[in-house]
Amino acid sequence: MTGERYKIAIFCWENLHGDRVGGLSNASTYLAQALAKDHEVHFFTRGDEDFEMNGVYYHVFRPSGTNIIDYCANLSRGLVDRFYQFDSPPFDVIHFHDWHVTEALHLLQHRPTVFSYHSTEFGRNGNVHGDWWEYHEICSKEWYAGLIARRCTMVSWTLRSEVIDLYKVDPAKVHVIPNGVVKEQFDVSIDPGSIKEKFGLHYSTPLISYIGRMAYQKGPDILVDAIPLIREKHWNAAFILAGDGGMRDWLMDRTRGWPVQFPGFITDSEYVRLLHASDIIVIPSRNEPFGIILLEAWSANRPVVVSRVGGLAENVEHGVTGLVVDTTPEGIAWGVNYYLDNQNDRIRMARGGYIQVDKRFFWDSIKDHMMYVYREAMI
Repeated sequence: MTGERYKIAIFCWENLHGDRVGGLSNASTYLAQALAKDHEVHFFTRGDEDFEMNGVYYHVFRPSGTNIIDYCANLSRGLVDRFYQFDSPPFDVIHFHDWHVTEALHLLQHRPTVFSYHSTEFGRNGNVHGDWWEYHEICSKEWYAGLIARRCTMVSWTLRSEVIDLYKVDPAKVHVIPNGVVKEQFDVSIDPGSIKEKFGLHYSTPLISYIGRMAYQKGPDILVDAIPLIREKHWNAAFILAGDGGMRDWLMDRTRGWPVQFPGFITDSEYVRLLHASDIIVIPSRNEPFGIILLEAWSANRPVVVSRVGGLAENVEHGVTGLVVDTTPEGIAWGVNYYLDNQNDRIRMARGGYIQVDKRFFWDSIKDHMMYVYREAMI
């Protein structure tokens, strides 16, 4: 049974090779590629032209809608139409990623289905209940997906508890499967000093970086509020906050005249270079179901300071693979200052995280766990 070749359909609104929004594109695309080594994998997603990449067949539909709810409903219906074009012989299992494709799950619920939660709308909004109508619509879709899917997966035990508490999903059909990373993309030889020079910094300047969305959930403002506390002890420290989002302009005003740079959106290659130029990576999230940047920083052999939340606190062993601190400016400042005061520990913990990637977070192992869930859904 385990050696059988299956025909697998994956539904996700983003992917690495087309429309791309965040970490969901990495998780869904790399899982599909790992599965395609042994199985026939079709990926239904947004786009304008079908294509094949790394053994995965991508089938696309370009949706429309006046708001995100209507847009995703239109996407789901369009992708289901595309699905039926390739359903002979029939797909063995259908895997849906996040709430955007809940309508597609509804239309195909009579088939073997798996639904993956990568976060919740509650968590994305800073663990507060929103008053706007889209919030309630998205939450209802997350609840409904958990109700009708044959099996569900979560990227961390914290997210599992959150989803079961919020949506009363049957715990018996829930599996925890972490995300992974392609380590070779980040484990490269780059001269940190040359990258610092491009940012106008001396090669010996301590560089602390945040890379991610400028959103309340991700906590870039917590790092900004920690900067004066860091510079009290390390006056020459410099900071780069890379990424786009609603908080960026406000944070730029808040730090005017400080040694802080906001390069905005950066490409994949710029991201890898910035990781290697950074002496410390800070992940100050208020809510983080998993946090793929953690694995990418580890893969680049960078030390991390992470907030004590979600998948970050689950996966980082304090003092061994990184520093886990309170989600406050004081906590972040303590972690950064500790690293800057203790170079040997900084090197040791960076190495600890680097080793951890090979033990737990490679896609071939994750794919095997997912196949177990698929087989349960087929019963």
